[in-house]
Amino acid sequence: MLYLSQMIGEPVVDSSGERLGTISDLAISTGEVFPRITSLAFKGPGNVPFMISWRKYVDTFDDDGIVLGVDAHDIRFSYLQPDEVLLARDLMNRQIVDTQGLKVVRVNDLKLSQSGTQLRLLGAEVGIRGILRGLHPLVETAAVGAAKLFRKKIDEQIIAWNYMDLLDRDLSEVQLSVTHKRLDELHPADVADILEQLDPQQRANVFQHLDDAQATEAISEMEDEFQADFIEDLDEARAAGLLGSMDPDDAADIVRDLSYEKAETLLRLLGAEDASEIRRLLGYKDGTAGGMMTTQFVAVESDATVGETIEVLRDLPDDHPTVHYVYVTDEYEKLIGLLSLRTLVLTDPDRPVAEVMHDDVITVNPDETEEGVAADIFKYDIPAMPVVDEHGALLGIVTVDDAWDAIEDDVSGDKTRASVGKVLGIVLAVVLLLALYTLIVLQLAGAVGGGWAAA
Repeated sequence: MLYLSQMIGEPVVDSSGERLGTISDLAISTGEVFPRITSLAFKGPGNVPFMISWRKYVDTFDDDGIVLGVDAHDIRFSYLQPDEVLLARDLMNRQIVDTQGLKVVRVNDLKLSQSGTQLRLLGAEVGIRGILRGLHPLVETAAVGAAKLFRKKIDEQIIAWNYMDLLDRDLSEVQLSVTHKRLDELHPADVADILEQLDPQQRANVFQHLDDAQATEAISEMEDEFQADFIEDLDEARAAGLLGSMDPDDAADIVRDLSYEKAETLLRLLGAEDASEIRRLLGYKDGTAGGMMTTQFVAVESDATVGETIEVLRDLPDDHPTVHYVYVTDEYEKLIGLLSLRTLVLTDPDRPVAEVMHDDVITVNPDETEEGVAADIFKYDIPAMPVVDEHGALLGIVTVDDAWDAIEDDVSGDKTRASVGKVLGIVLAVVLLLALYTLIVLQLAGAVGGGWAAA
């Protein structure tokens, strides 16, 4: 999580590592629900102010500074646009109207959300933590830790951007209460990033503006640890409706992380077909091909014609996942071949699919590890891997997207373990230093005491 107070004053360097100056401000365009940072303002040598496009030039960023993607001599400077607002100049330490709570508050800090290479404004911190953080992040940490000792909490008090309005409009001739860009115009991944970083109440407020299709996509884009918590917070009827509209494998992943009582309640509220599909997937172990596969695929029997197969594809619902292959089975549902869409388009519609199918099919069993499945998908460069039982019957498919998700989870886990090890190492080092310091103090005290006794 990033805050404006942590970024101001941090260095700006170009792609070669040359220091260009320090961050002085960030600009947003005010037309979105959670607006993107559009421009970077920084001070160069002699405190000369510069402004550049965020999208064109910023490569990476964190609370330690910003790295540009180009050399200094390739930068073209810009100016603040009429619809842009500078966060530090126009919002920090200003009075704003909380249009949800209908009260006037003061902005002590601004909370930012990273979404890929984008940075978005989530809202304003109007509580004591923003003031403490402005003094120094360690001051905030120490205060929160001290409060815990007395069983107290110092919570963040964030007002989301869409509930903010400037009191002094002369500060920026931009009305912040104008109609914001609707949530349904944001990419589901961006909505998911925003929802993950809001507290439950704010999350519920934002979620009310999403219809079921948008909500389903946003939840599917969330990190695993947030999905179950989010479903738990919803009323049972809407939670069941959302699970029913998801891909069965995504729904099963969420249900697997719910409490038993909640999971059973939601499954009973689902339609019989949806509940049965999810229960079948829950029967496979997590972290296996069976646990990660989807049962949404297209299969035809070997006596079907190419024309009939094309009609099957035409009749698929609009929300059906992307079709990479059409799978061919025998009368016992055993997988015997597959067809690419290209083959279907270029072949005479009257020909049986058995005559034009590719019959050398690579498959995995449902007990194969997700790492093994992912490795095979990338090894053979295929968009989907069929999962079959011991008799060769087609159970489902693992897509390349699922394979990437498995790899990302492994990488995230490795990073987490590395971070934990680093923290433990630091803690151990601090403990040893404190022990050494205490020992030295005690020895000095003993020497001084002995000296006084001798005197």
